[in-house]
Amino acid sequence: MKKQTQQQIVDLYKNRFQEVNVNVDILPPSGSYREYIRLTSPHFKAIGTWNEDEKENIAFIEFSRHFRKMGINVPEIYDYKPAEFIYLQEDLGNETLFSYLSKVREKEGFSEKIVKTYKKIVRELPKIQIIGGKDLNYGVCYPRMAFDRQSMMWDLNYFKYYFLKLAKVPFSEQLLEDDFTAFTDYLLKAESNFFLFRDFQSRNIMLVNDEPWFIDYQGGRKGALQYDLASLLYDAKADIPQNVREELIDIYLDELEKMHPVDRKEFRQYFYGYVLIRMMQAMGAYGFRGFYEKKEHFLKSIPFALENLEIVLSNLDLPVTLPELLKTLKSLPDSEVLKKVASKHAELIIVVTSFSFKKGYPADLSGNGGGFVFDCRAIKNPGKFDQYKTLTGKDQAVIQFFEKDTEMEDFLEPVFSVVDRSVEKYLERGFTHLAVSFGCTGGQHRSVYSGERMAAHLKNKYAVRVVIQHREQEN
Repeated sequence: MKKQTQQQIVDLYKNRFQEVNVNVDILPPSGSYREYIRLTSPHFKAIGTWNEDEKENIAFIEFSRHFRKMGINVPEIYDYKPAEFIYLQEDLGNETLFSYLSKVREKEGFSEKIVKTYKKIVRELPKIQIIGGKDLNYGVCYPRMAFDRQSMMWDLNYFKYYFLKLAKVPFSEQLLEDDFTAFTDYLLKAESNFFLFRDFQSRNIMLVNDEPWFIDYQGGRKGALQYDLASLLYDAKADIPQNVREELIDIYLDELEKMHPVDRKEFRQYFYGYVLIRMMQAMGAYGFRGFYEKKEHFLKSIPFALENLEIVLSNLDLPVTLPELLKTLKSLPDSEVLKKVASKHAELIIVVTSFSFKKGYPADLSGNGGGFVFDCRAIKNPGKFDQYKTLTGKDQAVIQFFEKDTEMEDFLEPVFSVVDRSVEKYLERGFTHLAVSFGCTGGQHRSVYSGERMAAHLKNKYAVRVVIQHREQEN
């Protein structure tokens, strides 16, 4: 973010909250062109956002204000300066559903704790779709007002050109186009006068005091109920067991029936059709990023997508004939190109370790040598303060200490950048092990916090297995 833009956001914050002393933390980039900073002061906090896409800003702000009025858990918009493309929104913290899944699954697998969280989310979804969509100004939707024929054909052709063609999967162009038309005709028959979130997945759901809150709905538009549920339950990164998916569909339908009449059999028919189009759009993205842009780590998601596809095809019961499309989809596991993608690289394991320099460097158990060791001792040490001496870098009080201190962010930003470059090269070259270690004086505060941040960063960005070890805490 440019310094001038950052200062404009700070000035907006100071004016809105009448605060003088403001701390600024630059937040990691998201998958969009928007840029974020966290602002904190003695009595308030907020997220400052810059986005040069004016129409997207208008959609997000208008949707946010409407949803809050309807009692939906979305961030409050504190202030907006359209001429400067900046706005202030409520700070919902750092825990996304995705980061929560990663944290809990590492220790417990897909436990009942996770299922309980998903149950809360699917009970909230009909409220967003029906109550949130009531009296909503769809005129501000961007880029389209509805998930209509053109939107669907964009997604299907994205899949055809960037996945099928680049993976050299054989198909009849004309017959596949005919099936795309028939498939779209069928999907458009579903009742669609509801708010469609469009990207309802684990990175766009925040957990605040164990309750789900929602962000990044600026691409919302009118559409069918099934699409968002499909996005949530077949989110490849979440990897939800199929029996849990079935349970969650029933819970969603129970909640939906309280607000809107539903034919459960018909809903499920359309549901798996919408799962299919959502998955094809995702595979198109993997192909574009992986085959076309040569970012090979995106290709590592393809085996998981093919596993999900097999499940979906076994549940598909559409009252429409799609011979070429189904034949092509069923042939994907036989593709020689995709077989090579699935088996080309062994899993990359990244071991993130915190340690005390007093007790020596971490041992290399992989036998590969190399990796990174970062020295955290130049950063202010919370261990020198009595209230933090018995805590570690995983405790909330210590986390808040570092979040208020820009020294830590200034340290971690280039660390993330240099490690990212190696991860991407390791993925391309099929390496199987990388070590990233953080040392400090006692291996208790600075190194532990840095290790936790690095692990979360890598899990959120790459299809890798991250193992985190806090050496001095585990001995």
